[in-house]
Amino acid sequence: MNGECGRIKWVRPEIGSGGDGHTFPGATYPFGLVQPSPDTGREGYRYCAGYRYEDDRILGFSQTHLSGTGCGDLGDIRIMPFAGEPSPGVSSAFRKETQVCTPGYYAVTLDDCDVRVEATTAAHTAVYRFTGAGAASMNLLVDCQWGIGGKVLAKTILSSTARVHGKRFVTGTNVRKHWVERRYSFVIEFNREFLAPVSLDPLSPDEKAPRFVLPLGAGGDEPLVIKVGYSLVDEEGARRNMDAECPGFDFDAVRTAAETEWERQLSRMDAEGTDDEKTNFYSALYRLLIQPANIADVDGRYRGADGEVHVAPGGRYYSTLSLWDTFRAAHPLHTLISAEMGDGFIETMLEHRKAAGFLPIWTLMGRDNQCMIGTHSVPVIVDWFLKTEAVSRPAAPGGADAFSRHSHDRAFWEAAFAGIKDSLTTLHKGRILEDWPALDRYGYYPNDIVTSESVSRLLECCYDDWCAARMADRLGLTEDAAFFLKRSRNWRNVVDPETHFVRGRDTGGNWTTPFNPLALGRNAGTGSDFTEGNAWQWTWHVLHEPEALIEAVGGKEIAGERLCRLFTLEADESETGTCDDVTGLMGQYCHGNEPSHHVVYLLRYAGREARQAELVRDVFEKFYVNKPDGLCGNDDCGQMSAWYLFSAMGFYPMNPASGEYVLGAPQLPKIVLHLPTYTGKTFTVLAKNLSAENKYVKSVARNGVPLEGFTIRHEDILEGGELVFEMTGTPPRIE
Repeated sequence: MNGECGRIKWVRPEIGSGGDGHTFPGATYPFGLVQPSPDTGREGYRYCAGYRYEDDRILGFSQTHLSGTGCGDLGDIRIMPFAGEPSPGVSSAFRKETQVCTPGYYAVTLDDCDVRVEATTAAHTAVYRFTGAGAASMNLLVDCQWGIGGKVLAKTILSSTARVHGKRFVTGTNVRKHWVERRYSFVIEFNREFLAPVSLDPLSPDEKAPRFVLPLGAGGDEPLVIKVGYSLVDEEGARRNMDAECPGFDFDAVRTAAETEWERQLSRMDAEGTDDEKTNFYSALYRLLIQPANIADVDGRYRGADGEVHVAPGGRYYSTLSLWDTFRAAHPLHTLISAEMGDGFIETMLEHRKAAGFLPIWTLMGRDNQCMIGTHSVPVIVDWFLKTEAVSRPAAPGGADAFSRHSHDRAFWEAAFAGIKDSLTTLHKGRILEDWPALDRYGYYPNDIVTSESVSRLLECCYDDWCAARMADRLGLTEDAAFFLKRSRNWRNVVDPETHFVRGRDTGGNWTTPFNPLALGRNAGTGSDFTEGNAWQWTWHVLHEPEALIEAVGGKEIAGERLCRLFTLEADESETGTCDDVTGLMGQYCHGNEPSHHVVYLLRYAGREARQAELVRDVFEKFYVNKPDGLCGNDDCGQMSAWYLFSAMGFYPMNPASGEYVLGAPQLPKIVLHLPTYTGKTFTVLAKNLSAENKYVKSVARNGVPLEGFTIRHEDILEGGELVFEMTGTPPRIE
């Protein structure tokens, strides 16, 4: 296939690799464990993904990468061809015009050693091919001490068994501690023998892993091909993964298989539009489908949150669960277009709870870093439960359930709810953020007890509680439903009736003073009541009771005016302070960070439909652009991309577990959703008369019937058919 046909030709992996997007350009496999990609740096916020498009030197190629996160990690096992004297600091100049970046494939020419490096990948195995004038007799650095992130990088590797075997293998197991403490094993196999290896001296006494220089000798015209098998279980698992996925050294066959799978995944959605629009659309879909990663070996074994080896119930176990981000739109979109994965996501979360004691917060390589606030595995579980329960059990060939193994399985879902209830009410050893006794005593988090992020944490917990209440109610657990519903309304306790902002309070009920609604908070330990934002942004973070929020901040007219002002209110750093994650600003609206993502759709509840349409267009034009720095903020494991994909269709899951989508204004003339295979249906969104001028919605009809209100239900989409927007250049009146 080689990226020349189908949908993958519209994908541009470089988008987001410059600026604040924190993506990388290397080879990926949908939901795969490894991502061979070049590293141009590895320290600090700029290099969370190990690569910046602005750089002009490559330090090496490592095997694992995070896509769009705000913290750096992974970057396991660097390999780097070079000429000249052996050194841990080898690097090479490169020119952007020599890069080729497509789904499943990456290539670049290293100028300093005149070597063409190509990389492709299977789910657990990276494959490299080296050609060019310098490849015949080059040296290869295998750096097992390498990694992305960490203030003292030398200390991040705790132990290593890396070693050279014979003349064609390097194997080993490392234990690394940065964002999480994790163990990974690898097997590197060469298609031809190398000469006597040279071990480089450690750069510091803290280093635990070796670096090997492997001279390749005279290889003639035969390209050097290297396979890197990877496992979180053991070296035997890495070998089995590699043998199952890449039994030989046929680089082109592995590339073709990766591209075929990418084309299959990308075919879940079809889009029409200009070349730039299709590039932005399919690149967003690509970024969504990079993760979560299936970290189970080909035999289903995985290393869990307890550090022990288990066997995944369905053979798959997912990690890189950036749930504070992805519960909002990425997971709801997976439910629409990747429904066959839903059981695996939920089973993973419940297995994690068995091992860790509580449901996942933010997991990386099977371990929980507890980054961010809330327990947002809860809305993902509840959303899947409600959507599986709403669908009658379809019989696939052979009588198997084609939608969910757990559809209408009351025992499974009661056990799932028990995990939710326990995680939202019990203080667990190792759980670092929540203080349920304080919440239940005061009805909010007093900021003289919970000294950081008190307001943001409350608002996020309220949403989780609302989701728990919905599930309990559906299961007939009336006492639990009443408890969580009552607690979900605690957000009212931090709305200051005088300022109409959410605001911190202490145990005496006193409001935080002095109070500056523009002042940005960061994360735990900073003493602010807010997480990565300010009161202007967080006041609107009540996903489950938008009408009540509108009333609490002054009613529809006042709330509408305040919401509109949010997008125009400018302030300089002397008023706001700084926060790395607060990017993509329009006034105080922050599209580069997730707590603002639903706010454009909240405008519908305030009767500001015209302003909503204008702002959706503004976000598309300013913050999603077909160039390397074309994303306004961290893609956050596909959440930024999911916002784009939903909004391009003209609707968005403002309350992700409600089963409803709030209508907006579509941005592409035609998008076709290929619904879960058991339905055998498609859902087509048409934006008639859409143009630069015609950005307002005149009317909406589903299957020829005008829609009432401004929401559409999930089950209506699953029925298939057409959603037709009539677009106009005349803005609707304020409701």
